[in-house]
Amino acid sequence: MPRKFSQIAFTPAVKAAQTRHGSRQIYARFEESGPANDKVTAEISQFIAERDSFYLGTVSANGWPYIQFRGGLPGFLKVIDENTLGFADYKGNAQYITVGNLAENNKAFIFLMDYRNRRRLKLWGRATVVEDDTGLIQDLCDSNYPVEIEQAILFQVEAWNWNCPQHIPIHYSENEVTEIVNKLQDRIVELEGLLTQK
Repeated sequence: MPRKFSQIAFTPAVKAAQTRHGSRQIYARFEESGPANDKVTAEISQFIAERDSFYLGTVSANGWPYIQFRGGLPGFLKVIDENTLGFADYKGNAQYITVGNLAENNKAFIFLMDYRNRRRLKLWGRATVVEDDTGLIQDLCDSNYPVEIEQAILFQVEAWNWNCPQHIPIHYSENEVTEIVNKLQDRIVELEGLLTQK
């Protein structure tokens, strides 16, 4: 079964580059074998639920790419079903570049990073801005994250691919560092208690 992401990403120019650099045969076999990878799996759903940020790529009418960072509470990007992701679009700097781009070209890209475990996931799809669906926005918002929400964005997944861990620097979030330090502090308290008993 052809892998969907290779059908999207491996353009003739990409294949020509692979040929020049000697990797075309490997990727030709990769394209034609394995699962299509066009639906959200349980592993991907869990990975998305643990992320507190992602990058959203769109393309303008003049062909320029645009990448926007999106952040929130872990799991703010929600899996609605095996083909659909969604998130509440928080009020930002009012440039509306992503919203404008999607009005003319709904092709979009989501890039999720797990720096701590050196994992990254790429998703290709088509995104839609939904402005007047109060129920949908309510379903996508997080009550513990008090921000102004302007609309919802739905992302129809067409392909995904895990990327290799090469060159990913290991970073820890503030919460992850706090968790690690708290465990160390608890251990220090435990050891100090044992010393006072002697």
